[in-house]
Amino acid sequence: MRSRLGEFLALAALAAAASTRAAPSPETEASAPTPDPPIVAARVTGAPSIDGELGDSAWRNAGRVERFFETSPGETAPPPVATTVLIAYDDRFLYVGISCEDPRPDEIRAPFVDRDAISDTDDSVSVFLDTRGDRRSAFEFRVDPRGQQTDGTYGDATGNEDFAPDFFWESAAAIDARGWSAEMRIPFSTLRYDAAKTQRWSILIRRNYPRRYRFTLDSVPVPLHPSCLICHAAPLAGLEGLPRAGHLVVAPYAALQEDQVPRDDGRSLLRRPARGQAGVDIKWTPSPGTAIDATVHPDFSQIESDTGQISINRAFALFQPEKRPFFLEGVDLLETPIPAVYTRTITSPRWGARVTGKEDATSFTLLVAQDRGGGSVVVPGPTASALAPQPGASIAAIGRVRRDLGPSFAGLLMTDRENSGRGHNRVLGADFQWAPGAHDRVSGQFLASDTRTPDRPDLFAGWDGRRFTSRAMTFRWVHDDRRWHFRAIHDDFGDSFRADDGFVPQAGFRHEKGVAAYSFDAAGPLTRVQAGSFCDYFARPSGEQIQFQCGLYASPTGIRNLSGEIDLVIGEKDRVRDRIVRSPLTLQVYGLSIDPGRVLSRISLSGFAGDSPDFVNGRAGHGADIALTATLKPTEHLTLDVYSDHQWLDVEIAGRSSRLFTAEIERLKATCNFDARTFVRVIAQYASTRRAPRLYDSAVDRRSASFSGSALFGYRVNWQSVIFVGYGDEREKTTAAELAPVGRALFLKISYAWQR
Repeated sequence: MRSRLGEFLALAALAAAASTRAAPSPETEASAPTPDPPIVAARVTGAPSIDGELGDSAWRNAGRVERFFETSPGETAPPPVATTVLIAYDDRFLYVGISCEDPRPDEIRAPFVDRDAISDTDDSVSVFLDTRGDRRSAFEFRVDPRGQQTDGTYGDATGNEDFAPDFFWESAAAIDARGWSAEMRIPFSTLRYDAAKTQRWSILIRRNYPRRYRFTLDSVPVPLHPSCLICHAAPLAGLEGLPRAGHLVVAPYAALQEDQVPRDDGRSLLRRPARGQAGVDIKWTPSPGTAIDATVHPDFSQIESDTGQISINRAFALFQPEKRPFFLEGVDLLETPIPAVYTRTITSPRWGARVTGKEDATSFTLLVAQDRGGGSVVVPGPTASALAPQPGASIAAIGRVRRDLGPSFAGLLMTDRENSGRGHNRVLGADFQWAPGAHDRVSGQFLASDTRTPDRPDLFAGWDGRRFTSRAMTFRWVHDDRRWHFRAIHDDFGDSFRADDGFVPQAGFRHEKGVAAYSFDAAGPLTRVQAGSFCDYFARPSGEQIQFQCGLYASPTGIRNLSGEIDLVIGEKDRVRDRIVRSPLTLQVYGLSIDPGRVLSRISLSGFAGDSPDFVNGRAGHGADIALTATLKPTEHLTLDVYSDHQWLDVEIAGRSSRLFTAEIERLKATCNFDARTFVRVIAQYASTRRAPRLYDSAVDRRSASFSGSALFGYRVNWQSVIFVGYGDEREKTTAAELAPVGRALFLKISYAWQR
């Protein structure tokens, strides 16, 4: 099988080379636009008022961007509507003015939403600012016709928009008979840039225009399926004499919480005295390119509950995204091919300190925190992972350095977890990304780990104080052009590799994957379809097979923002315990979604149907896991997010098919945004599992269920000046088949960001 996979990868490489050497078609050459000259930002003396109107005299001499391209669904085609962007600055702020013409203003989609909740189902404009001039990563500032904000970062290394980071900036917007307009005021203290008299920034402006199709309008000619986005940004000239340093943000907070916990009888709750907590976050920028963060007794509570995920028949631990502010400065630096940094492993910090910055082409960050413990440690294995309680308090340290080399880079990563008493995990290694051409990316990483387990066999059987070393490596090649997509991956993880500061749920394996696909234009409801094949192979270092699968896939795009992927997996083989389980045919769906309209703004389907292993008992099975997500906006102020996940599995016993388990999660989130600052949110989630105990090798409950509910009132002046009042209720089903309370909480939080 491995030889066949090697042949597959070799053929993919040859095909990519052929497609790269092929001359562009006359149609492609004719449609290639002429690049715009640099955009020049104008320094102004009278600052415009931020009210959404562009009538201030300060805008008269501002730099102008009037040429836009439809980059989706068309490829650098003339846009269906006109867009104009104005850029100016003074000693403290960068100003962006936006004018979006619309022949049907009544069709503008702009519901009231929470911060960072402007989606691609709504009208918006995003400004990507590459303030380092490396054409690799950017700050993203997004505004909609209500003046509401979404912000974050974008990195070409991963191709991901990360909306977890938040920044201080102002915005306003107005809707009129010609369309809508907006203004942004972005403090230079929010941005990170080099300490040079003349700046070398770049900028990309993207308008989202969702109607019958979701139109993407860019200020630069971004091709379809680009291997990078910020690399296409246009130069932003004229920025001189920007402020040097000295910005300080002090954000103290106070929180009060009253908990109710179960009594000994298990049927009622005991009210505990209210507990208060206070702390402070501090951010100081000693230079324009460097930020120092410190926190004491930080409040890392989760205001938003984690998205429900069924884990009944999973082999490996589930990943949850990071949302806590302290860890999000320069977050793109910590993203590497092997996820050796996963800051949620620092579960309960007592204090933390961090420095992040960039000198010339070198970016760096160093983070140190004391973790009080109380969470879980992922213990990886070749076919499954386990969770063990954290052995106690620890010191976590993470260091990262990256050197940019044009569109390529090389980096070093260090992580360390020192447990109180005995035990540690230390990881050190290098990574790189090489861009040999406009359509190719080659990346890799090598890590070495040194681990000493805590002497706590009472927490986990393998923790007996032993010490071991290991390594992990990955190499990846991706080719993307207008027609062809190829991907090849090779991973090699040692049996004893550990990354306790990261998320590595599998170790002791070798992995090869190959993908080859072709994209073709379609007509009617479909505008484009990518279709291809793939093969995946996992084995132990000894050669013992863990998993093998090959299949076909199709990824359509089309009307009403239709997108997603459908896979047909043929002849999958999985090692479960000590045997190979065969799954002849499985249909898998990944994020197949469509945006029907303004009220029912999105429906999304994910999951599988067909043959699937019974990982718990080590045998073949067949079933399905269907997750349906829908977003409804019945009014401009109310948003309803519905999530429903149903999973079941049948197994063959004595020639008969019997239901092993049925699991489901039902979740409803209702958010009423009264304006851009004030909201009320209610979340209700019910999860249940029904099992057939006679079909399990070990004792299991016949039925389990839980309910969680929460209500939150929030008022935000900015992302760190907030008032939250919340209530939470947790219940679990008892043997008497009733949902008994297991906990309640009422809390109040007030924080304020003082800036100088």
